[in-house]
Amino acid sequence: MASALALTAGLGLPCGMALAQNAATAEAPLPTLTLPDALARAAQADPSIAGADARSRAAEAGVRQADVRTNPRLGVAVENLPTVGGGGLIDRTEVRVTYSQEWERGGDRVARTGRARSEADLVAAEARVKRLDRLEQAQLAYIEVLIAEAELDVARQRLALAERVQAETSRRVAAARDPLFAGSRAEAELVEAQIDLDQAETRLRVARIALAKFWDGTVDFSIPSALFYDTSASRLPVGDIAQADLLVFHARRDLAAADAAVQRAAAVPNATVDVGLRHDWDTGGVGLVIGGSIPLQRYDRNQGAIDQAEALATAATADRNAFRLEKDREVARLQVDISAGASEARRLREDALPLAERAVAEVEAGFARGGFTYNDVVSAHRSLLDLRLRLVEVLSELHRDVARRDRLTGAHDPLILQSEARR
Repeated sequence: MASALALTAGLGLPCGMALAQNAATAEAPLPTLTLPDALARAAQADPSIAGADARSRAAEAGVRQADVRTNPRLGVAVENLPTVGGGGLIDRTEVRVTYSQEWERGGDRVARTGRARSEADLVAAEARVKRLDRLEQAQLAYIEVLIAEAELDVARQRLALAERVQAETSRRVAAARDPLFAGSRAEAELVEAQIDLDQAETRLRVARIALAKFWDGTVDFSIPSALFYDTSASRLPVGDIAQADLLVFHARRDLAAADAAVQRAAAVPNATVDVGLRHDWDTGGVGLVIGGSIPLQRYDRNQGAIDQAEALATAATADRNAFRLEKDREVARLQVDISAGASEARRLREDALPLAERAVAEVEAGFARGGFTYNDVVSAHRSLLDLRLRLVEVLSELHRDVARRDRLTGAHDPLILQSEARR
């Protein structure tokens, strides 16, 4: 009760409300929440969606802007202005008005647009990777609830064992068959088991709240504890590396290639064409003026920028290959660990635990008859609890490895597609 009061106080909930909720929960069973349901909720309520959509709109705006032609220029020039004391203001003065337009000869506009499109693709790919990372965290939060429930189950079993030993020890002490300190040790063990149970209950509450925060919801669900002991994931076929991760490298490579195209286009000098009229105030005549200019590539041919962009494109391809090999190795290692964990968990449940439970029953029966000491009982209990905790540890690592494998292989990518289709 003390731990429940502390938790409700820390969460800022009135104690009466928390107790009422607990009572309501005890009366009506909560709906079951499966892992796909939890991940679907987390995908639909992803707070990064708004930012990703805004960045996508910004990238599309960049594509539109890159496809715009350069603006023309309007120029005015006045020539043959009189010197001081040299006559009237407009005598022999000439005014020239010109209209200039830059001619992009190397395909700059197409190259700019291609680069902007590659940037948009990279933004979309990175957003997909972030959403997959978040689903991995949601899956791990779901696993933490399963782990907390398994640890709570072990704590309950420990308390039950301690209660039996304390009751039997008290009977033996009362009958003067055991010394008083044996009863004190049994009571201390019982208190420690109760504290362990309180802490396990608190960890479970916190884990459930942390999971519900992924969709900003309430703890209105239950998770079947049997899912924790399900090792069928070890027999599932292993998929390829997530396409979302590879698309990021594809987009980076395409962006670097687009940069190279932009630099090659910039290496072709753009010409400027001028068309204008010239007015002579002295004679009143108007003449047509046509001209143009183009840079001379005497020193700068932009070759260094071209080589740099092409090298970065090659590096992006190499990075993609290295990433794929590394993740393939990680998935293979995870699969070995998952299979080994499933095998160990099965042997613990089918072989070691039944033997330890039988040993506890035999020692307790012998203790009741006076054939074993309190230390024998405690030793048998600890061996059993150690095996149960070892099983929880093995299965915890197995489920965490499965979550990591699911992330690397993009197992939850369809959930992202479904959430995007609903928007």
